[in-house]
Amino acid sequence: MAKKRGKSGTARAGKVGRVILKISGEGFCERGGFGIDGGALRQIATEILDVTRLGVQVAVVVGGGNFLRGAKIAGELGIQEATAHYMGMLGTVINALALQDRLEEMGQPVRVQSAIAVHSACESFIRRRCIRHLEKGRVVILAAGTGRPFVTTDTAAALAAVEMNADILFKATNVDGVYTADPKKDPKAKFLPTLSYNQVIDNRLKVMDVSAVDLCQRHSVPITVFSLMKHGNMRKAVQGKTIGTRIGH
Repeated sequence: MAKKRGKSGTARAGKVGRVILKISGEGFCERGGFGIDGGALRQIATEILDVTRLGVQVAVVVGGGNFLRGAKIAGELGIQEATAHYMGMLGTVINALALQDRLEEMGQPVRVQSAIAVHSACESFIRRRCIRHLEKGRVVILAAGTGRPFVTTDTAAALAAVEMNADILFKATNVDGVYTADPKKDPKAKFLPTLSYNQVIDNRLKVMDVSAVDLCQRHSVPITVFSLMKHGNMRKAVQGKTIGTRIGH
């Protein structure tokens, strides 16, 4: 039987106390771009800060696709895919450090924890320490995925949600939620306001990795998919307002 979410019953009371926010590497740059865009970084930080001011605990899992993708670069460079995945993990550390500094400049205490050791730049991930940071009002940015190759940062986000007993997993995208097709390419794409875990898994909808959705289903972690690029969306999501696509039982 799946454990109820929420350390102090916040989820059962209809309130969100702790969230995991998953941001892909592409969220740090312009669509189709490379590296980190200052405007995108500021927008991400603003949305997070808006929520922490409500007293919500936020842990952020960052991707690194704005720098490189392991499988793609392995083929292009002729290197082992495992090596390329580790290179991608370092890209997530870059994003995490940039977001940390941006948030700190805005007055928000932050800690970066990495699944691979980068002692000169950030802490190593320790579950109990991470939870303690959250309880003290710090945002924790989780870098380097799971620390192992061939596992995506989507799965790392789902693991974090389960491991830290989060009330909900937010998946930030560059569109309003889940559609039947890419709405920027197909004008006939239909918006899907609610989905079950099984619908996402069985139809192989390109929301999150199947393994990540399956993990959330087994532990009853709801998922909300929405655009982080619209001001106030994250606040609406934690307040329970209708926003994006809700995935659950």
